[in-house]
Amino acid sequence: MSHICLLIHGFTGGPYEIEPLRAYLAEKDCITKTFVLAGHGGTRKDMLNVSYQDWIAGADSELQKLLEQHESVHLIGFSTGALIAAHLSVRYPEQILTLTLLSAPVFPLNPRQIMRTLIQPQMIRAYWHNMWQVPPQATREFYKIVRASHEIYHQVDTPSFIVQAGQDHLVKPHSGTYLYNQLQIEEDNKCLLVIADSGHLVCHCKDPSAWFEEVYQWICRHTNPVQRL
Repeated sequence: MSHICLLIHGFTGGPYEIEPLRAYLAEKDCITKTFVLAGHGGTRKDMLNVSYQDWIAGADSELQKLLEQHESVHLIGFSTGALIAAHLSVRYPEQILTLTLLSAPVFPLNPRQIMRTLIQPQMIRAYWHNMWQVPPQATREFYKIVRASHEIYHQVDTPSFIVQAGQDHLVKPHSGTYLYNQLQIEEDNKCLLVIADSGHLVCHCKDPSAWFEEVYQWICRHTNPVQRL
């Protein structure tokens, strides 16, 4: 039995954000797929005139490619990718078997709070490039998808595994709990895991293999045999 997994990276990021988890799942019995969101992976100009609807549409297109060959898919989203995954699960409740929502920016810090965290040396090294690469228009689209997502959380009917970083420098710590409570699904079909010593990039925390295994077990638990069409 193969588990078909589509992984979605975050705003201003790329597949590298979720590569450790993707690699872990691929070593199991998962077929994994990543891609680059619209406007990402290039220059500052590439992010201009790209809306959050374009990000969702691009992910939808990648999902459809998988659904042409497989009956159902597991969605894994990091940061803004988690919001995109939630939107897709509402669109395609019969085809999405599980959601794994990593560091979802349900309540992102405001820009002033973010700047206070970015003055730390390790944060400057990690995010200096993005601080100058992202045009204001793109940032506005980020906040638009954050707001739009609050309208659909209660519509999610897919088993959901939520991972919240305990030391997240971009997302308020109660985001995970709020999201868990907003999902109107049975307790057995939702789970909240807090990685106490991790920052926003949870897939790159120290010794992530333990919680990677929990994600894998969640996928296994909610998978029916997948038949190729």
